[in-house]
Amino acid sequence: MDLSGIISNALVTPITLVFTLNLGYAVSGLLVGILVGLTGVGGGSLMTPLLVFLFGFKPATAVGTDLLFAALTKTTGVWVHHTKHSSVDWRVVRWLSVGSLPFAVATLYILQHLASIGKETTGMITVTLGVALLLTALSILVRSILIRRSEKNNVSIVLEVDDEIEIELAKEEKIDEIQRGRFDRWQIPATVLTGAVLGVLVTLTSVGAGALGTVALLFLYPRMLTVKVVGTDLAHAIPLTAVAGFGHWMLGNVDFVLLSSLLVGSVPGIWLGSHLSAKLPEKLLRPILALLLLIIGLKFVTA
Repeated sequence: MDLSGIISNALVTPITLVFTLNLGYAVSGLLVGILVGLTGVGGGSLMTPLLVFLFGFKPATAVGTDLLFAALTKTTGVWVHHTKHSSVDWRVVRWLSVGSLPFAVATLYILQHLASIGKETTGMITVTLGVALLLTALSILVRSILIRRSEKNNVSIVLEVDDEIEIELAKEEKIDEIQRGRFDRWQIPATVLTGAVLGVLVTLTSVGAGALGTVALLFLYPRMLTVKVVGTDLAHAIPLTAVAGFGHWMLGNVDFVLLSSLLVGSVPGIWLGSHLSAKLPEKLLRPILALLLLIIGLKFVTA
């Protein structure tokens, strides 16, 4: 089929299928949404394994569908962070994107090339997905440690100045110190490199834009406020997942019945999970989730 035929099918498919819902997929979206709301862990690390193991989707289809799902669901979160809290550092978003977007496109090109010569990419995606899940499990365990250190750093900065007026006067002088990060003059290259790694991982697995991105920013920018880390990671995730998701769409790796059903279930799920999170102990939930992702990741790696 020529390129015009591929694009035509890509445009017609979502229009004809978007209103066709599957109850099982919607319930899965609800459950994953609740877990995301409870723990704050990115949906990709939960959704993609669920689609592969429970519903038997090919890894490429699970990844492609979840990428578009992520691009759509994260948009509202970024709007809140930007307009309500001003908690997005757009400079860091640009640096991450300089690395992630070109590498996402390059990864898509490699996948398309391998498919055109008849090479099976399922094994590569499966192993990479397993590695990403193992890294995510580790990131869940170290995230709280990095957050505590970040909050401690921010407290120490405030305590350096006793008078409130002096704090306001010093605010502009200290902002660069707060945002400069861990690697001084190598900070921008380190951020771009981090973006490149995330670009490859997210495009191949749909995992990493959330949990791994947050941990990477906490490490790179230990003096950045936690709320700004979350907002900045979300803002970077949207163009990355959108580019990667659109590329998978062009490759035929998106199931729009699945996508629409997941969206219907996940929105109330995230709302419910966010409200329950105040009542359930996070210290118990996160280790359990990390152990679950560790087991799933090992299963993918050894499959």
